Amino acid sequence: MLAVISDIHSNMEALTAVLADIAARKVEQIVCLGDVVGYGPEPKECVDKVMEVASVTLMGNHDFAVLYEPTNFNIGAESACYWTRQQLQADEADLAKSNGRWDFLGRLKIKHTMSGEAYGMGELTFVHGSPRRPINEYVFPDDVYNNANKVTALFERFAHVCFVGHTHVPGVFLDTPDFYNPEELEWVFEVNPRRKALVNVGSVGQPRDRDNRAGYVLVEPGRIRFVRVPYDVQGRMEKVFAIDPLDDYLGTRLKEGR
Repeated sequence: MLAVISDIHSNMEALTAVLADIAARKVEQIVCLGDVVGYGPEPKECVDKVMEVASVTLMGNHDFAVLYEPTNFNIGAESACYWTRQQLQADEADLAKSNGRWDFLGRLKIKHTMSGEAYGMGELTFVHGSPRRPINEYVFPDDVYNNANKVTALFERFAHVCFVGHTHVPGVFLDTPDFYNPEELEWVFEVNPRRKALVNVGSVGQPRDRDNRAGYVLVEPGRIRFVRVPYDVQGRMEKVFAIDPLDDYLGTRLKEGR
């Protein structure tokens, strides 16, 4: 099996819970779609852990913002970005470890492809935002109603199955266009070998589908399974509240998964 995680956002409680679930399922490989950092109180710990467990990690818009500059961020996200940068720049006894984090972030790719033959699928494409604009483009469920041409254009950019994150809302887009949330799919999407699908894997560290459990997906033979994992949301909230540069909303929104 292959696990695909995304949008951890410096939430070590959620990441730890997800990795424990992945380990219990004896997953062979983990791909991370980015946004390891941003919003949350534990950027260093999350970067260290993702470096350790993920075979592939991609560049998310928050990872990019910490390396360069936040663009089109709201004030809370921008403040969290600058605070995250300060944490990564802070002096440490182990300078090599600190430098290793920056090197890791600086080398993140924006796109990854691999054969899906082992899962009975065609080529698998992985990006953070969209196959058209890998770092920054949002693909919202409402796009199937409000911007069908956008969805059609996205489907022209990949071969069979494309995995994305960024919106923190899990589900499957088809080229009809249609969108199906995990509940409608009964948590499992059966992949048609002759039909493309764009799969949003949801968010580990900041779900926004009104379900506060951490989310990720498993790629299994012939299908994609959506997984939700409970974690200590209250403990996470309290850590956010204790750090002045992090807006309290970045904690309170976790309780309702929004």
